Amino acid sequence: MSGSLRDQVYLRLRDQVLDGQWSATGRFTEPRLARELGVSRTPVREALTRLLADGLVQREDYGYAIVVPSMAKIRDLYEVRIAVELRGIGRAIENPSVRHDPEALAAELAHWYALRADPPAPTPEFVLEDERFHAALLASSGNPELVEALNSVVRRIRVVRMYDFLVEGRIETSIAEHIEIMERVRAAELDKALRLLHEHIGASLEIVVERATRALTARNSHGPSIA
Repeated sequence: MSGSLRDQVYLRLRDQVLDGQWSATGRFTEPRLARELGVSRTPVREALTRLLADGLVQREDYGYAIVVPSMAKIRDLYEVRIAVELRGIGRAIENPSVRHDPEALAAELAHWYALRADPPAPTPEFVLEDERFHAALLASSGNPELVEALNSVVRRIRVVRMYDFLVEGRIETSIAEHIEIMERVRAAELDKALRLLHEHIGASLEIVVERATRALTARNSHGPSIA
């Protein structure tokens, strides 16, 4: 394994989880994983700790198990996310004295222009970039409590949203949509921005649910059980 051993072990195990290689009814342990990867238990333990934080695995009496999210619950959380995010633009539409911070918008746009010029390959880590955009846009509207509420929700749906960025072209589409939404906000075209943001989040939900459901179905049917 090249690079940091702990990072490589984490990425290997994370990809196995996301690719549906582990049975939803199985249990996997540090010793078995360490043997299979040819490493000591320490980097495996550290990787599992990170997977716990990601919401991808959970501790059981005999090792670890895959977290199987409820799609119904994910949909409920997305409703909360939509309400919170749209409120950032909605409050500016309702109250002309509420203005999005132009410096914050410019700084975030510069970041996304750079990503558009050199987009990353499909990777689950892009979910963090996506979360960054949505938090920055909401924060620029001036209500930190909305941002705190959003951060609480996105942490709980991150476990399935990772699937959204594993398909070729999805990252480029997200980058383009982010830029258009933020440019509309900066130009004070708030009604248009609100519609685009709603479409963006809604489309993301359908993509995530479809891909995550397919991956979870494949895992339940074919994934190995680990001892």
